[in-house]
Amino acid sequence: MIRIRITHTKTGALRYTGNLDMQKVWERTFRRARLPLAYSQGFHPQPRINQACPLPLGFSSTVELLDFWLNEPMPLQDIRSAIELALPGGVSIHKIEEVDQHAPALQTQVDTSEYIIILRQDVNPLELEARVTEVLSASSLPRERRGKMYDLRPLIMAMRIVSNPDLPILLHLTLTVREGATGRPEEVLSALGLDPYKTSIERTQLHLKPSQPLNS
Repeated sequence: MIRIRITHTKTGALRYTGNLDMQKVWERTFRRARLPLAYSQGFHPQPRINQACPLPLGFSSTVELLDFWLNEPMPLQDIRSAIELALPGGVSIHKIEEVDQHAPALQTQVDTSEYIIILRQDVNPLELEARVTEVLSASSLPRERRGKMYDLRPLIMAMRIVSNPDLPILLHLTLTVREGATGRPEEVLSALGLDPYKTSIERTQLHLKPSQPLNS
């Protein structure tokens, strides 16, 4: 058995495909590619496919991560060629590699994520700079998500503005990705007094935690 990791895009109409449906998209893709997928054990075996970090609806991404397992070893180039022939529009592969099949689940390995946000609303750059400074200087940013209070501030690792004449303002974000405490770009926008629905949000990087030795 081997474990393969794909770095890929998610763009176009697939921006509006949720995480569970993307799981089905990948399952169909691997089947069309006639790959020898490995399945889970139990009464309802499922293909062993893990996505790194759910992407909210409407977001695009240039760097999604996905792990899947095959029952039989195959050359990486053969795997990539078979998948690329079966891929739907909106997905392209940047990288494919074999990883340790006993490593922790991919979802638990992500540490931080980076985003570029295009602001499609009237914003004064100087006022926005002041808001960014205020947010980054705050000791806490209490917010509510799904009926529970949480502090947004420790989830924001970095934030900066790129402003050019005659071009939309860009906001660069680096947010934490933790179990039960993941920074969300739309919540940062709300904290800045911006309308998340008048933006285009793209994930540009996922950083994994440093590799840890596996217990023998």
